[in-house]
Amino acid sequence: MARVVKVFKTLRNHWKKSTFAVCVLSYGGHWLYGIHCDSLLRREACLEAREFGRQQISPQEQLKKATVILNPAACNGKAIKLFDKNAAPILHLAGVEITLVKTDFEGQAKKLMEFIEQTDMLIVAGGDGTLQEVVTGLLRRPDQAQMCNTPIGFIPLGSSNSLSPSLHLLNDNRVKHITSATLSILKGETVQLDVLEIKGEKEQPVFALMGLRWGAFRDAAATISKYWYMGPLKTKAAHWLSTLREWPLVREVSLSYLEPTLRPAELPTTRPPRASLPSRIMRRLKNYWSPPVEGNGMDGWGVCCDHAPAASSPSITESSNEKETDPTIFTEKSTTLEASVCQLKLPEDVGGFYNIDNEEYDAMPVEVRLLPRKLRFFINAERREQLLTQAQ
Repeated sequence: MARVVKVFKTLRNHWKKSTFAVCVLSYGGHWLYGIHCDSLLRREACLEAREFGRQQISPQEQLKKATVILNPAACNGKAIKLFDKNAAPILHLAGVEITLVKTDFEGQAKKLMEFIEQTDMLIVAGGDGTLQEVVTGLLRRPDQAQMCNTPIGFIPLGSSNSLSPSLHLLNDNRVKHITSATLSILKGETVQLDVLEIKGEKEQPVFALMGLRWGAFRDAAATISKYWYMGPLKTKAAHWLSTLREWPLVREVSLSYLEPTLRPAELPTTRPPRASLPSRIMRRLKNYWSPPVEGNGMDGWGVCCDHAPAASSPSITESSNEKETDPTIFTEKSTTLEASVCQLKLPEDVGGFYNIDNEEYDAMPVEVRLLPRKLRFFINAERREQLLTQAQ
């Protein structure tokens, strides 16, 4: 008992050191627990991948070949480590023959796609920039009509992975997100996605999967990272200070467009089994109290003018000038114009930049054309079921 009393007296007399030690031990314990959980997730994914590798194939069949385009600079240079620890073991255990191609500089993926040979699947390991380069390089090829039949897998390793929520179930755990995306490639579920062809007057066309943005919202969003010291208020600070520097926030553009054309069918005609009555009641109550945002699908595209965000249907959108408005959400004052082709002509004295799939390009007069159902991407089966349910 005397020893216990002596320990408590020592802790009380050195309370600063004791507090510091408790904080360090708590943080260390939490960090070690996170590493243990990540190891369990990797082990579970590898066991599932091993079942694919144990499947027997006929003597005439060959191992599936995959070409992986890996951007080592993604995620602040952590992409190689993330790929080697979380994705590569799954692909190897599944019996996939991998050809790994690493990029050395920005724009190299576009050039590499000119020399990529026919493969069973194409895997992009990186972020928005890597994916946009691969898609652009792929669709610039002379044989792009044939190459478009090659399914594409996306392993989200970048700081920004805008397409990932459309293909995979969102997860806060990065290891879980990467392993789930890799397993979805092995399971083989695919979906056809639209592509935007953005062509200037002189340069080769650029292709996008998420959309094109231009205007005051884009300019304000580009400065958000500068206000990192504002914490959760950095987005509002960027919009407020942009408003103070330039008022009114008006962008002029000349817009001409063609009416939309019929889209080819892609989703299967067979519907999934109908959910049980309690599930349908709960879903309706949930939609009543928290109605979903209209047009939040993944197979449509928007061309954004002025303050408009990327649309989720084949359309051109314009919205009014409002401070602190989330540029990714349509408001009641937004205007949606359905189109298949449009031309954007900027005044001669207007400069600035476009955001094409979160990549910065010089603003210039462009023609934007919708290519429906152009590319096939691997998708998580549960995510595909959600999309089928929303389509009903």
